[in-house]
Amino acid sequence: MEQTKNGSKSYLISIVMVAVLGGLLFGYDTAVISGAEKGLQAFFMGADDFVYTDFWHGFTSSSALIGCIIGSGISGLLASNWGRKRSLIFAGIMFFISAWGSMCPESMVLAKGEPNLTLLIVFNIYRVIGGVGVGLASAVCPMYIGEIAPSNIRGMLVSWNQFAIIFGQLVVYFVNFFILGDHIAPAIESVGNGMNQILNGSEAAWAIETGWRYMFGSEMVPAGLFALLICFVPETPRYLAMVGQDEKAERILARINGADKAREILDEIKNTVTEKTEKLLTYGILCIFVGVMLSVFQQAVGINAVLYYAPRIYEAMGFDNPMVLTVFNGIVNLGFTCVAIFTVEKLGRKPLLIVGSLGMAIGAIGVACTFGNPNVQLLCMISIMVYSASFMFSWGPICWVLIAEVFPNTIRGAAVAIAVAFQWIFNWIVSTSFVPMSNSLGFWFTYGLYGVICIVAAIFVWRLVPETKGKTLEDMSKLWKK
Repeated sequence: MEQTKNGSKSYLISIVMVAVLGGLLFGYDTAVISGAEKGLQAFFMGADDFVYTDFWHGFTSSSALIGCIIGSGISGLLASNWGRKRSLIFAGIMFFISAWGSMCPESMVLAKGEPNLTLLIVFNIYRVIGGVGVGLASAVCPMYIGEIAPSNIRGMLVSWNQFAIIFGQLVVYFVNFFILGDHIAPAIESVGNGMNQILNGSEAAWAIETGWRYMFGSEMVPAGLFALLICFVPETPRYLAMVGQDEKAERILARINGADKAREILDEIKNTVTEKTEKLLTYGILCIFVGVMLSVFQQAVGINAVLYYAPRIYEAMGFDNPMVLTVFNGIVNLGFTCVAIFTVEKLGRKPLLIVGSLGMAIGAIGVACTFGNPNVQLLCMISIMVYSASFMFSWGPICWVLIAEVFPNTIRGAAVAIAVAFQWIFNWIVSTSFVPMSNSLGFWFTYGLYGVICIVAAIFVWRLVPETKGKTLEDMSKLWKK
């Protein structure tokens, strides 16, 4: 009787736990390159038919982001036509294909272990396929959780998706660490004109030939689990109501919220979904602008420069154990993501974003002032940690919460797709510009720029972003109509 009256919390939690596996795969796929990229670089430097330059390595390291832009760009179309659930199943399949293909790009057709330009192209195609899965999951997972969660705990549950992303990154840091084991990562030195040389190739032969393959292949386990389990979760009630399946929508709402509340929620949904979709600018350009700029600032603050290149950054600081520090940084990130999960419904979205922006600004400016000075090496490391931790309790999870809930029902699929596509575009811009910008203009300029952007982000949130704490998704229509 309690389950019928108030809904089943265990049912809701089980659904959300399956959905956030998509977030875990998102984090796993984007971070796996941090441990594999040196072995991968050394492997393709052995090619006879082309020269594997810094340009090729930069492209290969970030090629998954091309797929992310594609996946997020088509997410609205797929989510609206296939539904949220089937879109996530498709994402899981893309993850699995990419993991297998990245581990064995020869695909039982090309010669095993012989680096050449054809193999490099095939490898990048598999990474792009994985990126499509990441882009889809990054847009649809928060949308799915946001549409199925009760309004009073929606922010907390969507924040679990960011926890899963960071947890996925931490897991892959450990996986990469244990796969490498006692083997030595290849030392690669630039010799000018985009050319590189391997300094300890013979000692790092296993990492060059095999280690990076295991790192990419390890993703098949969580990818297969996600693709299987997502088949057993329901479609979101809001999507079902939009396609006229009211009875099924009410049954799912009743299991989550209780029978009486389910009818009330369904009536609210039906009042806002008088037709399946509306024009994108029905609620004004400010609505879309706010969603897009949330995505832009989440990346423009520069966090992925740390997440993607953490081992190299710590090595450049002069630390002898960059992988250990990378793992420690991942643990710190996970802890501060929990801060957002347990405070987002109490403090609200805007305060966390503003405080986090200012904390990131302090950390980034601290790095700008201390990087390269061996006398303040520890202070520089602490500044990186402050910068990263401030992101993890603010822009990391809260941006996804707002993107999942700030758009009205009738434009949510298309609007989320546009916002997340901009996120991946700026992710690519930051990731590809970090190394050349830091090499040519210095870390002081690069992190100083990130610090200024963090301050601008705080002002943007203060002036333009609405507070959505405690509001239903149906309230968004009324908010933007004003």
